[in-house]
Amino acid sequence: MEEKFISRQNLNFTLFEVFQVDKLSQHEYFKEFNKDTLDMVLKTSYILAERMMKPYLREMDKNTPEYRNGEVYVHPVVKEYMEKCGEIGLIAAPFPNTAGGQQLPRAILAACNYMFAAANYSLSVYPGLTSGAANLILNFASKELQDYYLPKMFSGQWQGTMALTEPEAGSSLSDIKTKAIRTDEGYFKIKGNKIFISAGTHSGVTNVVHLMLARIEGAPSGVKGISLFVVPKYRGDGKGGLISNDVTCSGIEHKLGYRGSPITQLYMGENDDCRGWLVGEENMGLSYMFRMMNEERINVGIGAIGIASAAYYESLKYATERKQGRPLSSKDPNSPQCEIIEHADIKRMLLFQKAIVEGSLSLAVQVSFYLDMLSICKEEEKEKYELLAEFLTPIVKTYPSEKGILSTSAGLQILGGYGYCEDFNLELFYRDARIHPIHEGTTGIQGQDILGRKVTMKNGRAFNYFISEVEKTVAEAEREETLSKYAMELKEYLALFKSTTSELLKIAASGKIEDFLSDATLYLEMAGNIAIGWQWLLQGLIAYKKSTAIENKFLKNFYNAKVTTMKYFFRYELPLIKSLSEIILNDQRITVNIDKELFED
Repeated sequence: MEEKFISRQNLNFTLFEVFQVDKLSQHEYFKEFNKDTLDMVLKTSYILAERMMKPYLREMDKNTPEYRNGEVYVHPVVKEYMEKCGEIGLIAAPFPNTAGGQQLPRAILAACNYMFAAANYSLSVYPGLTSGAANLILNFASKELQDYYLPKMFSGQWQGTMALTEPEAGSSLSDIKTKAIRTDEGYFKIKGNKIFISAGTHSGVTNVVHLMLARIEGAPSGVKGISLFVVPKYRGDGKGGLISNDVTCSGIEHKLGYRGSPITQLYMGENDDCRGWLVGEENMGLSYMFRMMNEERINVGIGAIGIASAAYYESLKYATERKQGRPLSSKDPNSPQCEIIEHADIKRMLLFQKAIVEGSLSLAVQVSFYLDMLSICKEEEKEKYELLAEFLTPIVKTYPSEKGILSTSAGLQILGGYGYCEDFNLELFYRDARIHPIHEGTTGIQGQDILGRKVTMKNGRAFNYFISEVEKTVAEAEREETLSKYAMELKEYLALFKSTTSELLKIAASGKIEDFLSDATLYLEMAGNIAIGWQWLLQGLIAYKKSTAIENKFLKNFYNAKVTTMKYFFRYELPLIKSLSEIILNDQRITVNIDKELFED
């Protein structure tokens, strides 16, 4: 079997058969793209991933970034990769033509990012961060700031970051202490300390542009007093050159995985000479930053899918080559050993991996497709697509992050002892995967977001739009006799999801907020199972129709595998919804009521 990290066949199926992304070209905004040009983008991205990224996977894990005399030195391929991404237009790809972009559909960009993450996750994050920061500058900063920063960021010479976290303010952004002191010169003086900043400074680029949250002196307390600033590592000297902007790195973190990208600690204004330029209006910083945070949360989910995909294909290759044991029905100890893929338990673990990877990828493309619709839909439809993307963002961030760890673990298990050793990449994938439930908002934060905010958003319209989308797929599948039973099952679980939500909202209405949100993480898991079940029914429906209409053996096997994987998900994963509902609605509220003293022994 060839060494692969993604399935191009599955990618094409998802993009062009399930979501028909090529039909976006019928609209004025995407008119420069057709099936051929989109194929070219995907092919170019695959070649980049295969030839420039994957060969350095293990090397970047071993040769980690070094901190010396206030500077961070990364693998030389980072500089080469950033310049290449700039050269072929990947960093600017989703932006409007008027801003120097290509107006590439975000569904296609999601597919490209999936390939990059599967090839080398550490390397993939550098341009992604840059694109996210550039998006904030484009949408909210002054024309002067746009003209100065965007060309260098799009070229890959300068990198962007998101600088939020502080020693006393992780997810609690209302506690941010970094100060912005007003001057009469058109800029603010910045003083403070940021931690856990991904790729916050390094040798792979000539400058790093931080999109930084800070509090202007005299601003209201809490989140209402947070503003957003552009704070570069180096600022212009007024003569076309660059000078230090008093942003210093005090060290880097030494991590379990994701080792090819540095996590930095930054100090601003130690010499009273750090300058920041306000983005948008004062005290509106958090609302602006949520735009980048949501974008990065989707990217985190895509990154998790990519790693899980690489793990799946490595464990699948091993399972088809490794001979161990005999079929349980065999009574002859002298008969030849069989490939381990013949064992039912190995098939179960492979099906689990396949179900997680392909189901999650479908959801990521679904959300990206909703974002594409915002560029072409009528004004009265915009709310629907905005709210659908909003509602699904914590799911697409968290489901593949949490399940991706389990999926990768299953792959490691298939390899047995070799999976635990450096002979294969499974242990590397396992380490890399563990970051995803943590960064860009932990799973706990995402749970509170979906239940505490997204479910009630716009009087429940976001939730109802999601339910309607699932119901449309269910109704279509009900009309196919072979799939109707699965449609009915999802319908029943959807009803349980709705009733569970209703009961939780009653608890919220009674004022018991702690009780309401105590199991928000489990609610998010429940929502994730519904969303992925929906995607598998959608894929199964299309695959079933295709399989009955063709004779080509390869394609028929591909479509039949889709239907079988859907059946696996419905038998093994979807029923978890019932137990999750029972736990969530249990009135004991053990986690709320237990006294902290009971943890002492």
